[in-house]
Amino acid sequence: MDGKVCFKCGRELSLDNFYAHPKMKDGYLGKCKDCTKRDVRLHRRSHDSVRAYDRRRHRDNPERRAKNAEGVRRRRQEDPDKARTRNAVNNAVRDGRLSKPRECSECGRTGRIEGHHEDYSRPLDVVWLCALCHRRLEFSVP
Repeated sequence: MDGKVCFKCGRELSLDNFYAHPKMKDGYLGKCKDCTKRDVRLHRRSHDSVRAYDRRRHRDNPERRAKNAEGVRRRRQEDPDKARTRNAVNNAVRDGRLSKPRECSECGRTGRIEGHHEDYSRPLDVVWLCALCHRRLEFSVP
């Protein structure tokens, strides 16, 4: 067997698009990874207790905070221009010199909106995109 049908979306996909699950007859979960991720995201957003748990887990775990801080430090060192640009945009939004829209300029989706820069030497020249459009744009650039 080289494929399986997801019971959520109905698509027939290869087995590498399903999570392994030892209690299932064929050894794979019945819904695809995309549907599973979507369900988990929806569950986390709609349950306050899960979000509270996540906040406590981060707050109460010094190793987790230290690892996160180290990652931030490393990214800032690897690309200082990007870090300076991010700071400039955040300060401009905070001070009211730049307004951050509530929707993506590409697809109109609302939610988490991120600033994209074609040129980090022009920090306030920002295109506001949702995370999905931002990733698409970043990975489509040669």
